[in-house]
Amino acid sequence: MRLNEVQYTDAKPIDGYGPGFFRVGGDLFEGAMLTDTTGTRAWGGYGDAETLLALAGQVDVLFIGTGAEIAHIPADLRSALEAAGLGVEIMNSPAACRTYNVLLSEGRRIALAALPV
Repeated sequence: MRLNEVQYTDAKPIDGYGPGFFRVGGDLFEGAMLTDTTGTRAWGGYGDAETLLALAGQVDVLFIGTGAEIAHIPADLRSALEAAGLGVEIMNSPAACRTYNVLLSEGRRIALAALPV
């Protein structure tokens, strides 16, 4: 079997997560966060729609991690994101982190907004 080292583009992968934090590209971020090719920053949660809407045209898919368990996001948030042309995938934060890393390694135009576990 041949193993290849994964090369990432400008965005940094999710290295780990735990109660109340994420580790992205070696840096620790406490609380909810948003990461894409422009970097990682704090995210205000479901009430912070403007930060997510700013991604329209820059990414094809936005993964939203809902914490330890999968949950529905507010209907008005989902509608606003879809109206802006963002593909939205909802999953628990651990699954969202894994999926983000896989698609990031493929060079896809993606972003991840996640609530901590």
